Amino acid sequence: MQVPLLDLNSQYAAIRDEIRPVIDEVCDSQHMILGPKVQAFEEHMAAYCDVPVACGVSSGSDALLMVLMAEGIGAGDEVITTPYTFFATAGAIWRVGAKAVFVDIDPGTYNIDPALVEAKITSRTKAIIPVHLYGQMADMDPIGEIAARHGLVVIEDAAQAIGAEYKGHRAGSLGDYGCLSFYPTKNLGGFGDAGMVVSKHADRAERLAMFRNHGMFPNYYHAYVGGNFRLDAIQGAVLDVKLRHLDDWVAARQANAADYERLFAASPVAGLVGLPLVADYTTSHVRNQFIIRLPAGRRQAVWDGLKEAGVGCNVYYPVPLHLQECFASLGYREGDFPVSEAAAKETLALPIYPELAAEQRQYVVDSIVRLLANKA
Repeated sequence: MQVPLLDLNSQYAAIRDEIRPVIDEVCDSQHMILGPKVQAFEEHMAAYCDVPVACGVSSGSDALLMVLMAEGIGAGDEVITTPYTFFATAGAIWRVGAKAVFVDIDPGTYNIDPALVEAKITSRTKAIIPVHLYGQMADMDPIGEIAARHGLVVIEDAAQAIGAEYKGHRAGSLGDYGCLSFYPTKNLGGFGDAGMVVSKHADRAERLAMFRNHGMFPNYYHAYVGGNFRLDAIQGAVLDVKLRHLDDWVAARQANAADYERLFAASPVAGLVGLPLVADYTTSHVRNQFIIRLPAGRRQAVWDGLKEAGVGCNVYYPVPLHLQECFASLGYREGDFPVSEAAAKETLALPIYPELAAEQRQYVVDSIVRLLANKA
């Protein structure tokens, strides 16, 4: 049996007849950047995220970069974030000339540990970027309280958590900004790179729109130095169609996760395979990934064995950001963030896409049981 890590072909086949006409509309109009298709998508995403402002941009990475630029964060400033995330989070901080200050993660959720944040704040700290990893939001209440006490901007990196909820509040609606990614592998994925900045502050709309277009308004008058962060019209049109299906896809992912949990709990390896934790504060975990945790030293054998068995799987973030070569000048060393380092060595992502069949889920679990038993 073949079980891919992600099957975008099945998703596209189901909605092809909805997608092709809107692409044709964009092609016929030749309005290829921003325009009415992007504006409609922005309005729908703002409503979905329960915020007044949504600004479509060229990627999730550019969303982070643009917000830091719009807030005037740069050389000499510090931004607190997690070392256990995709590179773009710290990369954006570096690109504006600021310093990434890392804080270790909670071992259950893999998100930044709020209890460790305040000790890292200095007179140079300007912002906190909590990352909502794997589809579950970070613990936002204490982060918001800390930020309010110190006058800091909170930028939610919600690239993996579109539609996730914390105590009934949608991702992107609790911080000053939320940064979304529509990379094709995300729960809401485009036909290429695309992203969005959302904000609960209505007065940020004009500034964000200017920064995504070289700081320009009106044409050829530049109040700021922004960037070319504009969203293509085809992406806006496609994503607007796919947004109508997002809740159904998330529900299918959640059902698949529940089935995995049932199968593992009933298996002979129930005590060996660590399953994802859903925190008490989580109203909705959107299951962008399904991450299991394996005993120390066993992951590589299971990873290799699953690939041989035709099961798509992956290790996300095998090298935490504080140990990446390009950030060596920050002065971090192995052992500085032990929880992140352990997660990097022990976690493995399994297929969780909406179209995953019951027999495929069973095959994945059976394969892991066999591999762990063979290495016992």
